[in-house]
Amino acid sequence: MKKHFLYASFVLTMACSASAQNKDAVRFSKTITKDNAYKHLSVLASDAYEGRETGTKGGWMAADYIKNYFKSLGLKGPVNGDYFQPIDMVTTSLSQILTVNGQPAEALKDFYITPQTVSAEGYAFNANNIVFVGYGLTKDGYNDFEGLDIAGKVVMLFKSGDPSGAAASNSRNAAAAKIKYLTEKKVAAILVIDPTVDAMPENLKAYLLSSQLVMKSKEELEKRKAPAGLPTIMIGTILANQILAAAKTNIADLKKKIAESGKPASQEITIPVSVNAKKQETKVRAENVLGFLEGSDPKLKHEVLVVTGHYDHIGITPEAKGPDKINNGADDDGSGTTGVLLMAEAFSKAKKAGKGPKRSILFMTVTGEEKGLLGSEWYSENPVFPLENTITNLNIDMIGRGDKDHASDNNFVYIIGSDMLSSELDKIGKKANKDYVNINLDERYNNRTDPNRFYYRSDHYNFAKHGIPVIFYFNGVHEDYHQPGDEVSKIDFPMLAKRARLVYYTAWELANRATRPKVDKNDDGTPKN
Repeated sequence: MKKHFLYASFVLTMACSASAQNKDAVRFSKTITKDNAYKHLSVLASDAYEGRETGTKGGWMAADYIKNYFKSLGLKGPVNGDYFQPIDMVTTSLSQILTVNGQPAEALKDFYITPQTVSAEGYAFNANNIVFVGYGLTKDGYNDFEGLDIAGKVVMLFKSGDPSGAAASNSRNAAAAKIKYLTEKKVAAILVIDPTVDAMPENLKAYLLSSQLVMKSKEELEKRKAPAGLPTIMIGTILANQILAAAKTNIADLKKKIAESGKPASQEITIPVSVNAKKQETKVRAENVLGFLEGSDPKLKHEVLVVTGHYDHIGITPEAKGPDKINNGADDDGSGTTGVLLMAEAFSKAKKAGKGPKRSILFMTVTGEEKGLLGSEWYSENPVFPLENTITNLNIDMIGRGDKDHASDNNFVYIIGSDMLSSELDKIGKKANKDYVNINLDERYNNRTDPNRFYYRSDHYNFAKHGIPVIFYFNGVHEDYHQPGDEVSKIDFPMLAKRARLVYYTAWELANRATRPKVDKNDDGTPKN
């Protein structure tokens, strides 16, 4: 091929590329820079913000920073004039009381109750008799329940073991079978003799003492109506022997008797026992932060594009090795939050210059992602703008680093979900990349059967499950994922800005095109009729 023809071809290609670009979009993208990214992220991921855990001072500081920035840009507060969407979130702690023969036992020393076995209403019972049922086994030639009426009774059994004295069986299946049997027999409660209570591991004690963060979503409120199952109390050997003393026996004698005879030693013991377990709730401040940019078109402005990133992280890990205990979350998801702020600035400047988007854009940083996508779930259940008017969710979660699969070239981003519900959205996103930024779009995780389940693990999913098409932008998991090493110093700021510009250009097209992306697939990926 001759040289002058090559040159002409090159010029033609560049001309075509330039014509595909919107000059206004390019003009207002110039604020999406590595320096502006550093300005935000160096604050949000600083030690002062203590890892931004939901419901803590650091999380509130981040929320206030984002709110003030949205306000400074001139974005509207769409929640009755405010930028915060409060979430009904509480911490729950367990109050547990057990008395034997009128004497109180000490929680976490003599006994404990796991929070999962206690419903929101809690439970209480009083019994004058306890039925000891040995190992709680029913098998050929041996039945701990033979001849016993246990309906409505409190039963006591060994956590594990075998009549022959064989090694204890701690399998979940064995425990589940016992619970199933006792549930079918309609017992009132179970006292489980567990030797580990006598010398409780510190990690178990810390878990039982910790409060649990709960969001009162529709799903949670429905779960609260359901019974939590049989009241189950784990008791140590000291307390168990106090109960057995009323029948003039003890654990060692009973195990020996069963092992030597090969027969059950089940019996009813006359001794009063009472238990009270109740969950106590404490209100927690938690909020999504929303900044609204109203569209310029009289009709299209009622349609809303939602851009999200979660601003929460996992806080402080006291037991972390080394001097650094703060999980700063610079990449996860300080980088995504920063991307949302950069885009909000670019679009705000476009609007002030009379070049604002035709559709409205909701810039939303959500909380509680690390606790189970709670903030985005709350919004999807309590939308500020109708979900039927929401055209797409562009979600940014970790765009500041890379992973080992791209160690030699960080010019990439994973896109997930873009073709799950809308073939058209997939084309829009890929065209924006081709026209403006030319990042390698890696789609290896873009499927519902990916064992990592990334499609289900970030906030876009709470839009997708309502039939709203989504694109999730992600740089993969690295060695500092959920570790104190996820620091600002390790962020690739030029790539953070470049990935943010990709989302920005995709948003520009979505907010200005004549029609919203058509949803042509069902949730399972099959074509819509």
